[in-house]
Order: sequence, then structure tokens, then C-alpha cells
Amino acid sequence: MADRSAVLIGGGITGVLIARELRLAGWGVTLLEAAHIGSGSSSRTAAGIRQQFSTRPTVRGMRYSVRFYKEFAAEIEEGLSPLVQSGYLFLVGSEAEWPAVLERVKMQREAGLRDIEALTGDDLHARFPWLSRDTLFGGTFCPSDGFLLPHLIYNDGARRARELGAQIVQNAPVTGASTAGGRLAAVHTPKGSFEADLFIDCTNAWTLRTARLLGAEELPVDPLKRYLWFLLRDGTMTAETLASMPLTIAPGGAYCRPENAETLMIGKKHAATPEPNFTHADQDAVEPHFAHDSDIDAAPFELWMELAEHLPPLEEFGGVTATTCGYYGTTPDHNPFFGFDRKIGGLIRMVGFSGHGAMFGPFSARVALALAEAGSDVDSIDLDGEPVSLGAFKIGRPYESHETMVI
Repeated sequence: MADRSAVLIGGGITGVLIARELRLAGWGVTLLEAAHIGSGSSSRTAAGIRQQFSTRPTVRGMRYSVRFYKEFAAEIEEGLSPLVQSGYLFLVGSEAEWPAVLERVKMQREAGLRDIEALTGDDLHARFPWLSRDTLFGGTFCPSDGFLLPHLIYNDGARRARELGAQIVQNAPVTGASTAGGRLAAVHTPKGSFEADLFIDCTNAWTLRTARLLGAEELPVDPLKRYLWFLLRDGTMTAETLASMPLTIAPGGAYCRPENAETLMIGKKHAATPEPNFTHADQDAVEPHFAHDSDIDAAPFELWMELAEHLPPLEEFGGVTATTCGYYGTTPDHNPFFGFDRKIGGLIRMVGFSGHGAMFGPFSARVALALAEAGSDVDSIDLDGEPVSLGAFKIGRPYESHETMVI
């Protein structure tokens, strides 16, 4: 019987990986999920994983996440890797932007990202001949970036947490809470009440309503609808070329990556109104302007044309075949919140991933364990023998250092 216990709220990638991490450290763990494991944003993500960030601690944290996911294959029943290292390619449209790009690459290399490359001219087009020579100046490419297979992570992560002794309770939405001495003492669900020494909020886009139920601080995390579409290969680009493409981000923010050898996933952030009261069903509600079966002036067709400007073979593709969508829990500076709640004791907040929750998962788990073991906020955690500052993720930070590489 563990002498320390934690209740985790939210059964996506963040929750199941924290459950696994805490059990490995000897904590008693109960994970509560309102619907079923992976039913929220984790199953609706583009699932990119990259180390190319503009915030040094995030570069360090994502280097750890890449290594974790490579090793996590050993814990997956079928022996499959959840990590596809096809790379990330950020494209740059003008020479004027290049000095800032090189400064960012220098910082990333200093943070340990040794395989990041800055490519221009013939070097860029020799590596990626399907790019336009007329609209691009250069790009940065990291071959150890790529994308994840999220169903392997949340399903096998949950199975692994159970094997280690965690209790996972599905269809158990939190409906209220009890406190004692200014600390959270129990949470209530239709499947019973759950007491613990520590509680961890992993509800991300749902965190505003979670905070209200728990009597916690309402952190500025806006649930914003985001869409992904699937474009059918046709024309001169071969299936082999499509399957080997990196996740590619055009200068205007449109991005694409192979879903398989015949299908390209495409997406782009857009202006959206926060929807703090969305339901689980709302995750799959497609607004007419964003539907793949709408008119040719709808968002997916505009995005297709934007991408084809920089990737000319896409002009020949066969059409947009499907739409999927979900919510990003977005913060003012696009960095997540890691820390103890400032309004009620005994509650850790691990929310606000701004579309990066899947890639942050292993790093988030390490941070959550450090916070749980300390019983208070910490300034840094140790990764690979070096301290990684958590200042960029602190609750109550002034939002002066924005993460700029957001898609």
C-alpha cells in the first residue's frame, strides 16, 4: 500500500503518462476520466513532435520527450513505435527573416539540438525538390522531429499504468469537491468520491470548468476549435515521396504531413472565438466554412491553395476527403501552466498546452513528479544531469516571453 496517493483528473496523453510516472515512483494513483481514455484532444491532434521551439526550456524538454517516445516502444504490447521521425521543416519566405532564424537555430543548438540544419537555395531544393524555387528563401530542418501515433500512447500508456498498479476509472466526470484546512480533500463523481493527498488537473481545454468545480484558480486557458483535413495524393508526386515528407510549415503558417502514402494531412490555426462551455459532442461539430464538402471558397480549399503555392505538386492532388476537429487549450503566451494552484492547496495544474500536449506528455510527467515529490513549486527540474528552468511555465508569470513557433 503506497503511503502517498494522488488523484489525476483527465485521461488523455498527459494524464496517463503522469499516472505511469507517479506509479514508478511509488505513488498510489487513481485516474478519473469523464468519458473514455483518449476521448478528448489526444485523439484529435495532428500529433506533431518537434524540438524546434523558440523557448530554450521547451527545446530541452522536447529533446527529452523524443528520447522517451523512442524508448516507450518497449512498453507497447505490439512492439510498435509511437514515434515517426520524418522530420520538421519550417520554411522561410524572405531573406529579411533569415538573421532571426539563424539566431533561433544557434539557441536551439546551444540547448543540445545538434541535428538542426539551416538550408537555403540549392541546398534546400536538393533535399526537398518538391518545394517552390520562386516563393521560398530557406528553411530549418530537424530530422529527429516528426509525428506521433497518439492512440498507441494513450491506450498503451493507460494499460501500462494499470499494470503498475494505477486505478483508472472511466465515465467518471468530476461533479464537485470537498476541502479540509484549505486543501482539496476529495473529488466527487457519479462513480463515487475519491480522496487523496494530492490532486492533479490534466483536463487542458476543460480546465476552466474543472477549476470551478474544485474551487481553484480560473487560469487563462481558452478552448479554441482547430481543424485538420486530409488531401488525396494524385499527379506527379509518388507515394514514396509523400510517405517520406517531413511535417512542413509554410511561411504563412499552413502545414502538412503524410498521414500515409496516399493521404496528406493539412492544417492551419485560424481566428477562433473561445468556447468555454463546449461539450464532448462539440469536439466533432464542423462549422460549414470548415467542411471538406463545402464550396471551393471554404477554409480547406483556401489552405490547399496556400500550400500548393510553396509545394507545387499539391496542385495536382485529388481533393479534400475528410475533416476532423477538436479543441486546443490555449494560453496567452502559448506555454503551458505547470505548478500548484494558488487558490486551493493540494492541487497541481498541468494544463494549457496550446496544441502541444501530445509532444509535451513525457516532459509534463517528469515535471508533475518533481512537483509532487517537492510538495511545492520548483524552479527547475533535472534532465540528463542538467537543470531545466520552469520559469516559462509558472502560474502567474507576466507573459513576456511568448513561444513564437506556434502552428
